[in-house]
Amino acid sequence: MSRNARINTLLLLVVVALAVLPLALGLGDHKEEPFTGADAQAEAAITENAPDYEPWFSPLYEPPSGEVESALFSLQAALGAGVLAYYFGLRRGRRQGEERAGAGGAAEPPAASGE
Repeated sequence: MSRNARINTLLLLVVVALAVLPLALGLGDHKEEPFTGADAQAEAAITENAPDYEPWFSPLYEPPSGEVESALFSLQAALGAGVLAYYFGLRRGRRQGEERAGAGGAAEPPAASGE
């Protein structure tokens, strides 16, 4: 197994462990909604500490349900990953093209026929 394959396998195992361990160890069992986002936790802390707090702004769009909100967040993440993948693929392709052009440019071009 090559060094890169070992590193990739190790990274994959770390990601899986980060996703599975909190569920397997029961972290957050004492909470009503154990794996809510930071926004919901901040809102709960603010309402607990200052019940008369009025927000300065209101959202432009309030999704009708948590599922729609989750789907929109997933769509946003997928679009961002797609843009990043396109960018890095484009850079790699340009670099490979420059390397091929540099390697091919060192040799003399074939003589043109008909002269």
